[in-house]
Amino acid sequence: QVQLVESGGGSVQAGGSLKLSCAASGYGYDINCGAWFRQAPGKEREGVADIDRAGRTIYVDSLKGRFTISQDNAKNMLYLHLNSLKPEDTAMYYCAAAPWPCSPGTVVAPDFRYWGQGTQVTVSS
Repeated sequence: QVQLVESGGGSVQAGGSLKLSCAASGYGYDINCGAWFRQAPGKEREGVADIDRAGRTIYVDSLKGRFTISQDNAKNMLYLHLNSLKPEDTAMYYCAAAPWPCSPGTVVAPDFRYWGQGTQVTVSS
């Protein structure tokens, strides 16, 4: 069983930055795809970005350019750098992982087996 634990959320003013981290543990086989999702109050969970073990990334178009996904395979860590934050970025951010390859062109929740508990990001104007 894989455990994912997010950290790094917090409250920032618009225009600010945050770095979210996700620590993976407990797995006996490789995770082949890691991703970040977010869910704002009253809205559905939406994909942000994913990354495969080779470092290839997919971003949701609306967030491309402000958010950056990265990883450290040796440390079993996944990161999300949030820049130029806006109040509409306020949401719970979730780390997700899958033992199979990332799906081409999409970042959707059913493609991921393992989920963290989330870390809250609040952006004030």
